[in-house]
Amino acid sequence: MHFNFPFTALSILWTLTFAAHLVLLVVLLGRDRVRQFPWFTANIVLVALRLLTSRLLFGRLPQMTLAEIFVIMAAVGAFVSLMVVIEVARRAFGGVPRASWILGALVLMAAGAAVLRYWGAWPPWATLRSAPPLQMVQLIAQKGMLLADVENIGVGLLIALFGRRAGAGFKSKAQQVAIGLMTASISQLGIQAIWERIAATTVPHSQQEYEHVLGLRDKLFNTNNAVYIAVLIWWIVCLWIDPPKAQSEEEPVPEAISGSVLKIPLPVAHRAAEETAVVEDGALHGRELPRGREEDRE
Repeated sequence: MHFNFPFTALSILWTLTFAAHLVLLVVLLGRDRVRQFPWFTANIVLVALRLLTSRLLFGRLPQMTLAEIFVIMAAVGAFVSLMVVIEVARRAFGGVPRASWILGALVLMAAGAAVLRYWGAWPPWATLRSAPPLQMVQLIAQKGMLLADVENIGVGLLIALFGRRAGAGFKSKAQQVAIGLMTASISQLGIQAIWERIAATTVPHSQQEYEHVLGLRDKLFNTNNAVYIAVLIWWIVCLWIDPPKAQSEEEPVPEAISGSVLKIPLPVAHRAAEETAVVEDGALHGRELPRGREEDRE
């Protein structure tokens, strides 16, 4: 007996991803996390919009128009992703000295520049100058997302290693968001590197081998989507839970004098004559009060 299951793995992953984005937006708004992470919230909205647009507009618009829409949205998404990196880093390391902040930023920028230089081919400058604007925007979007993934990994590692010293421990929202971003970026770059290696070394000699390579590509991309869904669930759980409130300081215990007798202040109207005399003399608790001249007191 065979069951008719009309849903594909891609459609199931798309539904789960879109639903997780909506739930995450509800958590961000309901728990008032938008004030803490405005760029992160904008990024979630933009990704959800891209998912919805791909499902509603694919096959209903001309290919050129659809390509322009997605390329522009990808470029905006790359910019927002870079702003999310800066936002999370400021949340985690806002209290560190300026010299340490500048040093860490320079290290991350150098790592990102190295990856951009050696990962992927750059077209010649003459080709860039004569290329249509859409191709230039597409190149900026691709390199921007690559840079954002590298910076997510770098910032996530720094927060995991030194976040506790800067006041951003494991229970802080900045580190929890950074762990999710780092995990998603590691999965994205890992799957991309594996697929580029397979595409560069595999030469199909038949239609069956070609379909096998395409099926392997789909499995890799579905694995990346599954990891991203797990990251979304991580964010939903962590951002829903409020951080533990700091315990209020205990009230100081009155100092003990004369052995175990506690000094309890008496009402002003019933103070002893000796204590009143001491106050007037200006030597209460061993602290001299300013006195006037003898002529003024007389």
